[in-house]
Amino acid sequence: MSISAAIPTFVITLREGVEAALVVGIVLACLKKAQQTQLNSWVYAGVGAGIGASALVGLLFSWIIPVISNANPEYTPVIKPLMEGIFSAIAIVMLSWMLIWMTQQAKHLKADIEGTLTDTLQQNQAAGWGVFSLIFIAVLREGFETVIFIAANFQQGLFPALGAAFGLVGAVLIGVMLFKWGVKFNIRRFFQVMGVLLLLIVAGLVVSALKHFDAAVAALASINPASESLCFYHEQFVRNPSCILGPRVWDTSQILPDNRFPGIILKALFGYRQNLFLVQAVAYIAFLLMIGSVYFRSLGWGQKMSATVQKPASSQQD
Repeated sequence: MSISAAIPTFVITLREGVEAALVVGIVLACLKKAQQTQLNSWVYAGVGAGIGASALVGLLFSWIIPVISNANPEYTPVIKPLMEGIFSAIAIVMLSWMLIWMTQQAKHLKADIEGTLTDTLQQNQAAGWGVFSLIFIAVLREGFETVIFIAANFQQGLFPALGAAFGLVGAVLIGVMLFKWGVKFNIRRFFQVMGVLLLLIVAGLVVSALKHFDAAVAALASINPASESLCFYHEQFVRNPSCILGPRVWDTSQILPDNRFPGIILKALFGYRQNLFLVQAVAYIAFLLMIGSVYFRSLGWGQKMSATVQKPASSQQD
């Protein structure tokens, strides 16, 4: 499998990791300001525990699929794509929600963390555990999203995990640059760019999820003749069969194959497929229109554009 499989997890882990690094950096800065640096060890313990718990969740997911397959070996061709589709659907929901939620909360992130930490420090006996819990939840939340994405692409081997590891290293470096070395960094622009990339990656995951569900239904229909009716489009599209995805929209395998450069990069980052079916195309566009519009509105782009349009009109009236 090409190393391009590592690109999406690198982008996701880098973005989510920087979010976690911001929380860690703000907490360390607040502890220093409050002269409570003896609690720094609780911060580092929370980081380690959060990463460890995320890794355990990943091992759990990697264990679930073989167990289910071994319990029903005759349905293994159905279970694998079905579980991939389910994990993809979960990842789509979680990553979309976090993309929008984090953008909306970014303006108040520092104030919220400082307020929570102040309340925690007032409880002297539980201060350490309070700091630990704050960091642990922040790291686990970001790590869990990456683990779900990797689980949705587990058939690609170790490359998604490799991308996650490099993304984590990059996030740590950015955190150190910001809070340790005092390097000036446009973090807002970073999140905007990474947010657009994440939006496109998740849109591509929508296409992949539908492909997994289609493969699961096709496998079930081939195993159980009573389920053949589920493949309502199979007989009408024999050359490149699709069970539930409708007719093929395009076939660019001769022009821009998605298993060779640059198609493989476009596939990893933007969801490009050399074979795309109608249901996939509609779902891809619908996702970008719905989630993309909510995301860009959360950035305030709609307000900026309306203000730009209103200014020339008001100047003409003057």
